[in-house]
Amino acid sequence: MANSLLVHINTPTDLRKLSPEQLPQLATELREFIIDIVSVKEGHLGASLGVVELTIALHYVFNTPDDLLVWDVGHQAYGHKILTERKDKFDTNRQWGGISGFPKRSESVFDTFGVGHSSTSISAALGMALASKLQGDTQKSHIAVIGDASIASGMAFEGLNHAGVTDANLLVILNDNAIGIDPSVGALKNYLTEVKEGRNPRQNNMIKSLNFDYTGPIDGHDLPTLLKELQRLKNVAGPKFLHIITTKGKGLKQAEENQVKYHAPGKFDKKTGELLPKSEENLPPKYQDVFGLTLVELAQQNEKIIGITPAMPSGSSMKFMMEAFPERAFDVGIAEQHAVTLAAGMATQGMTVYCNIYSTFLQRAYDQVIHDVALQNLPVIFCLDRAGLVGEDGATHHGVFDIAYLNCIPNLIVFAPLNEHELRNILYTAQLGLPHPIAIRYPRGRSESTNWQLPFKRIEIGKATQLKEGKKVAILSTGTIGNNVTQALTEVEHANLFSHYHFGFVKPLDEDTLHNIIKKYDTIITIEDGTVKGGFGSTITAFATKNNYTGKLRVLGIPDAFVQHGTVAQLQQYCGIDVKSLKEIFSTY
Repeated sequence: MANSLLVHINTPTDLRKLSPEQLPQLATELREFIIDIVSVKEGHLGASLGVVELTIALHYVFNTPDDLLVWDVGHQAYGHKILTERKDKFDTNRQWGGISGFPKRSESVFDTFGVGHSSTSISAALGMALASKLQGDTQKSHIAVIGDASIASGMAFEGLNHAGVTDANLLVILNDNAIGIDPSVGALKNYLTEVKEGRNPRQNNMIKSLNFDYTGPIDGHDLPTLLKELQRLKNVAGPKFLHIITTKGKGLKQAEENQVKYHAPGKFDKKTGELLPKSEENLPPKYQDVFGLTLVELAQQNEKIIGITPAMPSGSSMKFMMEAFPERAFDVGIAEQHAVTLAAGMATQGMTVYCNIYSTFLQRAYDQVIHDVALQNLPVIFCLDRAGLVGEDGATHHGVFDIAYLNCIPNLIVFAPLNEHELRNILYTAQLGLPHPIAIRYPRGRSESTNWQLPFKRIEIGKATQLKEGKKVAILSTGTIGNNVTQALTEVEHANLFSHYHFGFVKPLDEDTLHNIIKKYDTIITIEDGTVKGGFGSTITAFATKNNYTGKLRVLGIPDAFVQHGTVAQLQQYCGIDVKSLKEIFSTY
């Protein structure tokens, strides 16, 4: 564009050459730049649009990267990336070989902390501030930008609690827009609403009570006010807290009006903001919808069924249960630990609790899974959405560790359905009453068949299924990756050599079937969309060793490395578990 400012800005040093009066124009250009690229390449839109002015003001006032800036969560860091040496690469955002959709330390010196998960910024920035003090640096600033949904997490409170008894040079900025991915919930959200509306007396300010120098709330889109306040706070000692009010999706009408849908809207018309239609006719349902709609179906028959999700009602499709049975479905906010122990408490009183948490986020509640559920043998039903490779969100979001980290826990059943029918049937089976807790893992994306709402069938716990009979090689798969195996075998010349077994139950293992397999086959291949270290294949290897198996055993799955971002197809190919790779492997036998 003529007289463009952004075209000349590649670093914050370039930004600081502008006059304060030029910054509103830069904000307009930065929004347009984000919209232009995300409309075509997809990604997280609304959160980054909402903090454009704040992003500019922070890099203008503070001497980044010497002053340390931590974003929480990284959804809102697109403007930050564009202003910090990645403008020319931004069209590769979230693509295979391109830049990450989240701040990433190995990508840029301006990314001070990796932030794919929420509520870490205060603890991280406080750690940086205390380290700076110990090293004699009293001039450096340390800034944590945290959303109102993230600050409700227990970890954020832990950070605030500690920071308030230090003299650390820490600035916490609360980006208050009343929404995370879904609308924010809980008593803290209500408190912040009262503060915004002037209904809460200042002498009752909880942040001040924690020994923070509190300022706000101020308009987060008012650049002159932001600049003035940040400049003032830069020279205030000790822990400080700035409360700003923003609008998620600011600058794009549809994104402001439909903040849930435009969090990550897919492709859209950059001029009108209208979403580009996707034909979903005759497509199988998403696994999350199979879960959500089946749960409602079961809840209609069983009044003891409860649904719990930590801040992901839309992403997990728990929204269907919340709409149908609002008193029996709970969004507890970004609080995975609380979600698990809440479920455990309900289970002690005879309720049938479906606790739906993304696989990657259950990692945050590992202690609660062990101590509060498994140790007490409470029959909580964990529904692990986004298991396996999730695609463009990358290493922070892949659900590839759950088999390994759950497999070692006593009393816990671990099940990975082959398809939507098995998912429905295990959800049905679980509510009939199990002697142990169960973790059901299923992937992001669409299932296999459009004809999925069939009558329920009870699944026998701990039984494997033979899908194909063969002479020489036994292929053992768990979960939906078994569909890649089935397809690959239809394209292999000597398919009669291969037997294929689906081990839906990783735990308990079907040892009777395994004994038969190791007696009959010269070669065993295991396949999973989880880590090969400590996963399903490792369990089969240990069993084979214990039982003196002398044949060849090959373990396929996710390598012992953090897999980066790309499409699921690209990532499966990288890991050698896509149909083409499996076909090539099978053809060597």
